[in-house]
Amino acid sequence: MKKINLTKNQTVDLTITDLSYAGLGVAKVEGYSLFVQNALPGEEVTAVITKIGRKFGFAKTLHIRQKSPYRVEQVNQKYVQTGIAPLIHLAYPQQLEFKRQQLQTTLAKQGLKVTVQPTVGAEHPLAYRNKAQIPVRTVAGQATTGFFRSRSHELIPLDNYLIQAPAIDQTINQIRDLLRAYQLQGYDEVHHQGQVREIMVRQAAASGELMVVLIVLTTKIPHLSAVLAQIAKLPQVTSLYLNVNSKPTNVILGLEFKLVAGQKYITDEILGHQFRISPQSFYQINPEQTTKLYQLAIRAAELTGEQTVVDAYCGIGTISLSLAPQAQKVIGIEVVPQAVQDARRNAKLNNLSNVEFIQGKTETVLNQWAQNRQKLDVLVVDPPRKGLDHSLISSIQALQPSKIVYISCNPATLARDCQLLQEQYLITQCTPVDMFPMTKHVESVTVLKRIKKA
Repeated sequence: MKKINLTKNQTVDLTITDLSYAGLGVAKVEGYSLFVQNALPGEEVTAVITKIGRKFGFAKTLHIRQKSPYRVEQVNQKYVQTGIAPLIHLAYPQQLEFKRQQLQTTLAKQGLKVTVQPTVGAEHPLAYRNKAQIPVRTVAGQATTGFFRSRSHELIPLDNYLIQAPAIDQTINQIRDLLRAYQLQGYDEVHHQGQVREIMVRQAAASGELMVVLIVLTTKIPHLSAVLAQIAKLPQVTSLYLNVNSKPTNVILGLEFKLVAGQKYITDEILGHQFRISPQSFYQINPEQTTKLYQLAIRAAELTGEQTVVDAYCGIGTISLSLAPQAQKVIGIEVVPQAVQDARRNAKLNNLSNVEFIQGKTETVLNQWAQNRQKLDVLVVDPPRKGLDHSLISSIQALQPSKIVYISCNPATLARDCQLLQEQYLITQCTPVDMFPMTKHVESVTVLKRIKKA
């Protein structure tokens, strides 16, 4: 192996040739790859090397000698440093093309010949998130809210989170000020001490209802009742929960929830259907783009009212209920019991009788279907980042639905799964949807049609 003549803290002049999947500039030094923070393709930069690995290293831009025409100036580096908006320095049209190319390249690496459509962009690429989970730490003797610097435990204080709904930012700041007024302390993760760990806020965009979950280490906190009473008085708060997480873990929520004031749920609307959202509900983060994503999935399914549709990983039933008016029957499968209960309530709320929800692992349920040779016309999958389990791929191959609508949040696992299915299925459409503007994340809708044997 050729020796690398680079060292940590060395200053180097670099030419940026590409963007990595994480949104970092890519430069080559004698064939060795450096991933460079705050650098765009076509730029000439002076950077300092921050890490040297066996196959690649990392660097940070010190000075830009030649700028890209697509660079956005006057960027608050806090949003880059915390990972809130790592692509904020790239013009939005180029962000959309970057995501399309990422998807195209990833599929091509698996030998899949498909033309990825232009990314469906957002009209409002800022202030879009309807949910926030904000850490509380003690800084300079007082409770402080913000985000951690990337790959560290250093809290960077923030008042404006850029990509969250303004009402959420306002509520977080008001709660932070109440914690300070009553001298409550943030969480010390090193020593597993302190009082308040996190503030979670959810907003229902259609109704404007706001849910707050205050996450504490213990309930034995002086003035906790007074703080909760003041939070409940905030005019925008319609639901207030207390959550206790006493474990020394990075998991945000504990198992114990207590409704302190207001409603058990907040209610939102997607494509004319209402959804009740509880503290633990999985619910899409971007209301504007969710509508576009679901409309795309519904069109892709090409339902005529005669098909049986399975919605795998259905959560609280948002996709299931959106598909129901065009299907003969929709069956949602979800492993989380609380989510299944919410989904059934949401079906009743919308007077939909052709929707059924099954609690269990998608892999297990569809394996049983395959053994019983049950009929399945269209399969909609919206899996977690790890993609489809191998056993589920086998069940799909046995069930042979005429069409699969694959909603993906991870191009790598999407490409892997499509490659495994390519002997039976042909990709007829692949469209990225920018659910997370200013970030590296790529969501997409891919349509696979079963190949008819001659």
